[in-house]
Amino acid sequence: MTYENLDAKLINELLGDGRASLRSLAEDLDVSVTTVSNHLRDLEEEGVIEGYTPIVNYDALGYDVTAVIQLKVEGSALPEITERLKDQNQMISVYEVTGDYDIIAIGKFKDTDGMNQQIKALLTDADIRESNTSVVLNAVVENEQFELDIDE
Repeated sequence: MTYENLDAKLINELLGDGRASLRSLAEDLDVSVTTVSNHLRDLEEEGVIEGYTPIVNYDALGYDVTAVIQLKVEGSALPEITERLKDQNQMISVYEVTGDYDIIAIGKFKDTDGMNQQIKALLTDADIRESNTSVVLNAVVENEQFELDIDE
């Protein structure tokens, strides 16, 4: 077996089943368990694979309100605001962005009252100049990862 594209194939297998055993990965990829183990260790050490986590369906747990929050922030306060957002449990993504706003944060909430409370608390910060919040009506695709292209 040639090891060309083995890392990409290994990643794609893990995207399909992140709990797959080394043995089953080796069988699927037609290589030894040791080869899979070595490549997996290398991918982890290089930071390509950062961990193995479950995909949580927040809707099933009652967090069925998703908000997209856009913020304009005083330039020097950007790191402080992003850190505060990152530390809030219900913020699942926080981005520094280009364009009309400086930050986009995505949060999951049990209801609009909880969302409103958290957003109002955030907006008391004098360094936040402007905000725009959108409530998601339908999540067409969420938490989606994609398989890597493999040159064959």
